[in-house]
Amino acid sequence: MKITFLGTGTSQGIPIIGSDHPVCLSNNVKDKRLRVSVLVEWDGYTYVIDCGPDFRYQMLRANCKRIDGIIFTHEHSDHVLGLDDIRPFYFRQGDISIYAHKRVLKSLKKRFDYIFALENKYPGAPTVNINRVRNKSFKLKNLDVFPINGKHDKLQVFGYRFKDFAYLTDMKTLKTREINKLSGVRVLVVNALRIEPHRSHFNLKEALEFIELIKPEKAYLTHISHLLGFHDDVEKTLPENVFLAYDNLRITI
Repeated sequence: MKITFLGTGTSQGIPIIGSDHPVCLSNNVKDKRLRVSVLVEWDGYTYVIDCGPDFRYQMLRANCKRIDGIIFTHEHSDHVLGLDDIRPFYFRQGDISIYAHKRVLKSLKKRFDYIFALENKYPGAPTVNINRVRNKSFKLKNLDVFPINGKHDKLQVFGYRFKDFAYLTDMKTLKTREINKLSGVRVLVVNALRIEPHRSHFNLKEALEFIELIKPEKAYLTHISHLLGFHDDVEKTLPENVFLAYDNLRITI
């Protein structure tokens, strides 16, 4: 299984428009972060988790020419606004499969009504195959995927486990039964927004405590804001099995 970090930033990305914060002015490519998303590949299949407003450029940068589907964690703009940019894939492949909680599907139908239209549909609009995700395992081709149910402040959000890999973003709280689903995970990705506490995201301390609870072989931090600090400085402070993810990082599991 190959994982490509398409984006590792928070909702505004880094640099933030008009910001003079030192991290936003950094020349280190690892401090420049698009909105959070990953590409998951195995056995010739390719899936994207979330498609935010940077989706088009992320696909170009990753040289991605085909996707088998998009899996959504939740409906916030930084995770869904790139849905219209599935058109090149649709024109080549036909209908694109999407997977999401019923609430997220309702939101997508409202925001992208022309994509979901059943009558008088604009001929240039893509078409999607809708798959509702419940809090139980579902099949993606030859692989069972396990949703991990958590809360983003008061909003339900799904993380996902693919065999020995788990991806959690925009998490703040998880119940014990959901945490238990992560037992034995070798590689864990989890959000770490900043140093100071935040109402709807793990901060760095909470992310590290969560990693220590799960005990993966390796862990990567994502959904990072400029307030976490410079990439190279923060990484020096982390446990030896924990790393800051950065855009276009590729790992093999």
